Amino acid sequence: MPAMPAEPATTSRLHAEQATLAYDGRVVSENLDVAIRDQSFTVIIGPNACGKSTLLRALARMLKPRTGAVYLDGQVISSYGSKEVARRLGLLPQTSIAPDGITVADLVARGRYPHQRLLRQWSRDDEHIVAEAMRSTGVTDLADRFVDELSGGQRQRVWLAMALAQQTSLLLLDEPTTFLDIAHQIEVLDLCADLHEREGRTMVTVLHDLNHAARYATDLLVMRDGEVVASGPPAEVMTAELVEKVFDLRCRVIEDPETGTPLVVPAARARTAVGVGR
Repeated sequence: MPAMPAEPATTSRLHAEQATLAYDGRVVSENLDVAIRDQSFTVIIGPNACGKSTLLRALARMLKPRTGAVYLDGQVISSYGSKEVARRLGLLPQTSIAPDGITVADLVARGRYPHQRLLRQWSRDDEHIVAEAMRSTGVTDLADRFVDELSGGQRQRVWLAMALAQQTSLLLLDEPTTFLDIAHQIEVLDLCADLHEREGRTMVTVLHDLNHAARYATDLLVMRDGEVVASGPPAEVMTAELVEKVFDLRCRVIEDPETGTPLVVPAARARTAVGVGR
C-alpha cells in the first residue's frame, strides 16, 4: 500500500499540496499548492478551461489528485467518508440534476441528510434550518412547486438553499450566478457575503465576472493554463497588467464608485473612420 502523504504545516482547514489533477489521460494541473484562508471569501477566476472548476472539484473530494493530496481539517480528504465530508463542507456544483417529481421543500430538506443518524432522525431543528435556508434564498413561496417546473434562476436558488441547509462552515460554490439575471446575481452574492461576514463561513466560489469577483472577494485566486498565477486581496491582485496577461484583454482598472474595489473597464474597440477620403 502506498504511504499516505504527510500532513503539511499550513493551518488552513482546506488546502492542496503538490496536487496533480487529471481526467483520464488529460492533465489539467500539476503540483498545485493552494491554501484557502480560514474565514475568507475566496473567489477563483481565470479564462475558460483554465482549471477553476477542476480545482474546486478536488477541494470538495469529487476528484482525487493523481499525485499529492487535498487536506481537510488536518487529514487527507479522501480518508473521510462522504457523509463526514458533507458535515464539514457544503458544495454547490456547476450543474445539478434533481430527481423527477421532487418538490422544492423536499430537495432543500436533503441538505440535512448528512446530519441524520440511526438515533437522530428528522427534528424540529432540521425543520427550522430548512425553512431559514429557503427564506434566505427567496424560495419559500416555491416550497410546493416541482423543481423541474422552475426556471433556471429559480432552480439555482433552490440548490443554494439546499447547500445552506447543510450548515457547514465551509461552502464551495461553482459559478453560483449561472442562469441568473443581474439583480439575482447581486442578490445571491450579497447572501454569500452576509454568510461570510455575519456567520464567519469560509466561502470558495468560482466566478467569471471579474468585477463581481473584485467586489465580493476578500481573497482572489487567479488561474491560467492549470496554474495559479496570482493570489491575494483584490486591491493588490486586480491590475490592468494581470488582466491582459491572463485574459488577453486590454483594459483600465479604476476604483468602483460604489465600493472602492477594483473595476475592470475593457479598452474600447478601434473604430474605422467614416467618410475618410471622400
